[in-house]
Amino acid sequence: MDLSRIPAQPKPGLVTVLVEIPAGSKNKYEFDKDLNAFALDRVLYSSVQYPYDYGFIPNTLADDGDPLDGIVLMDQPTFPGCAIVARPIGMLEMIDGGDRDEKLLCVPAKDPRYTQVQTLENISTHRLDEIAEFFRTYKNLENKVTEILGWKGINDVLPLIEKCIQAAG
Repeated sequence: MDLSRIPAQPKPGLVTVLVEIPAGSKNKYEFDKDLNAFALDRVLYSSVQYPYDYGFIPNTLADDGDPLDGIVLMDQPTFPGCAIVARPIGMLEMIDGGDRDEKLLCVPAKDPRYTQVQTLENISTHRLDEIAEFFRTYKNLENKVTEILGWKGINDVLPLIEKCIQAAG
């Protein structure tokens, strides 16, 4: 898979999320650049599963040295390697292993069920709490610490996307 062909930002206000882990999975897949394939990184130690499709925005570089992470709210899970053009609506700020690790929260641009979802305020507080709780606890049994800093809105997301695209360039 040639990641250089996948635009980080196909149009203003949209990103491409390359799914690594479908919703409902306990398997943590990651794209292995050396193998040029998706590989099983580990199975989650905890009794939790990924709440929504999870992946990264190709051709970005975040402060943790990896591409920018993205979560896509979907009614049905997709599959590892699925490229989803999505609209970011906010982000979860956290610390993972001592590094800042933002998770963009997105909705699929091609799903009419999410047309009206434009900001975090369009998502129930309980759903946001569930996502934050997953990332707060999913590494506990590995004796790894994550710290949740909170949710930020779209006005904080857009400059971060631009910064991460520039850093990868």
